[in-house]
Amino acid sequence: MKGLRLRTKFLISMLLVIAGLTWTTLLVVQKQVSDHTRLEAEAGLRNAVVAFENSRRQREQTLERSAQLLADLPSLRALMTTHHAPTIQDGSRRLWQISGSDFFALVDRSGKVLAFHATHSTAEPWTPSVPASDLAPAGPPHWQVVGGRLYETFTQPIFFGPSEEGKSLGFAVVGYEIDSRMARDLASVAASEVAFRDSGTILASTLTPEQQANLQKAWSASNTGRPTQPNTSSELLLDRERFLETTLDLEPGSASGAQLIVLKSLQPAQLFLASLNRLVLGLGLAAMLAGSALVFFLSYTFTRPLNRLVSGVRALGQGDYDYPLELRTKDEVAEVTEAFRRVRSTLRDTQADLLDAERLATIGRMASSISHDLRHWLAAIVANSEFLLEPGLTSIQREELYGEIQTAVSQMNELIESLLEFSRTRESLRPSYGDLRATLQRAVDLVRKHPEHHSVPIEVAASSALMGWFDGKKLERAFYNLLINACEAAPISGGRVTVRIAVRQERFEVKIEDNGAGIPIAIHDSLFQPFVSQGKENGTGMGLTVVQKIIVDHGGEVWVERSSATGSVFAVRLPLGVPVHPVSSDLKKV
Repeated sequence: MKGLRLRTKFLISMLLVIAGLTWTTLLVVQKQVSDHTRLEAEAGLRNAVVAFENSRRQREQTLERSAQLLADLPSLRALMTTHHAPTIQDGSRRLWQISGSDFFALVDRSGKVLAFHATHSTAEPWTPSVPASDLAPAGPPHWQVVGGRLYETFTQPIFFGPSEEGKSLGFAVVGYEIDSRMARDLASVAASEVAFRDSGTILASTLTPEQQANLQKAWSASNTGRPTQPNTSSELLLDRERFLETTLDLEPGSASGAQLIVLKSLQPAQLFLASLNRLVLGLGLAAMLAGSALVFFLSYTFTRPLNRLVSGVRALGQGDYDYPLELRTKDEVAEVTEAFRRVRSTLRDTQADLLDAERLATIGRMASSISHDLRHWLAAIVANSEFLLEPGLTSIQREELYGEIQTAVSQMNELIESLLEFSRTRESLRPSYGDLRATLQRAVDLVRKHPEHHSVPIEVAASSALMGWFDGKKLERAFYNLLINACEAAPISGGRVTVRIAVRQERFEVKIEDNGAGIPIAIHDSLFQPFVSQGKENGTGMGLTVVQKIIVDHGGEVWVERSSATGSVFAVRLPLGVPVHPVSSDLKKV
């Protein structure tokens, strides 16, 4: 998070912490609720099994009581003594109707069925699923499948005479059908779906036909072809709805495959979880938004004094020592702010002392340089004036002395004018609409008046008209100083100065190039400072300072573009002020 403000870092960090805690809480809550929902579903399955076991025990008691009553009827005993199956079949119908059961059968001692009646008649003959030796009194109930229907049966022996004598005539088998109505009753009690299965076939259930078909396919696809092991549960998908499944062997330890399958739908739990997820997610987002607002408020409260302090530091960097700093608290930030105020006050006093010292030093350097230069030229004027008083001078000698005096006066005027120009403000400019090429040409003509520079040609490459707004006299002086420096730098033999003017991006660009020995390294960094001069006879060191002052006052800039042993290039860039349409360029030698 480099480059970010302290408040932003604090806000992002707190948001990440809040988001992490919120999402972790959401995941934990979701996991806990999901596990709790599954546990509730498993508990519902166990409750369904317990409810079925309770109802089965009640049915078994009823069946046992009914079978005992039937077996003790004299009419049934008399009927069984005939040992004639058709007679027994016809005579047992009335007894079956009296019992009120769904399944009624009479079996002799060898296991042969003598009579059979069922609520749903079927052409399929019934044979006992267990041998006659297992048809013992008070034994466990048996599960019989007859005509595709499942029955729970209970067997009671029929005795000839007292039961103590043990003269058995056969067995009476009484049962109740396990149909869809019983499955629905059990499902309503257990709040689940139930199915009864035997030998791999569903005989009764509360499932839809599509779900039954999918359930059969799921069992067929398993390795064992059976539902889950008893007392265990697993998930399965039926008709795009997920269920939790458990099974109960109806006759444990026997060859019968009768089973009860209880299916608890997970769709309500999934819908509840989805609703809970949306609620928790909404609460999490609301918590994040509220936390973000709170964090933003706290970060703004805590970092506002720091922002004020940073603003004060920036203002100090721009030279503003009076930027207001508030102290409303008494914490560490207030102590730092107070320390900064003291440091700022000390810096202001120190800078004022330094400015005064620098100002005095500058005045001293200026006075020393000006007095030296003025003394030099005044000495030349005095000496030449005394020479003019000498008798016997020819007119030529007098003209030469007079010319020396004029040169000295001119140099003194130049020095004074440079000092005056350096002290003027930008408001002293008097811009007018004119041709920059003509201004540059006037500066070239002034340079050509110096006899010592006649051997240095000056080439000007410029368009025929370069119109703009500027102070012509001041720019003429700036170009004159640059051209004088270029001519003085150029060698006497083979020296040349080239001036190129162009217009780029609504600005004048002037480049003055010479083929001299380059700028000395000793003054390269202080070239535009006042009184910097090296290697020039009678130089004041104010020329380039005045150039920079004039160019900057015009809103432009001047710099050394290149300097080497083969020459130097000074570049000047000036604003046009108004659109300029340059014409074709030419090269003119002066």
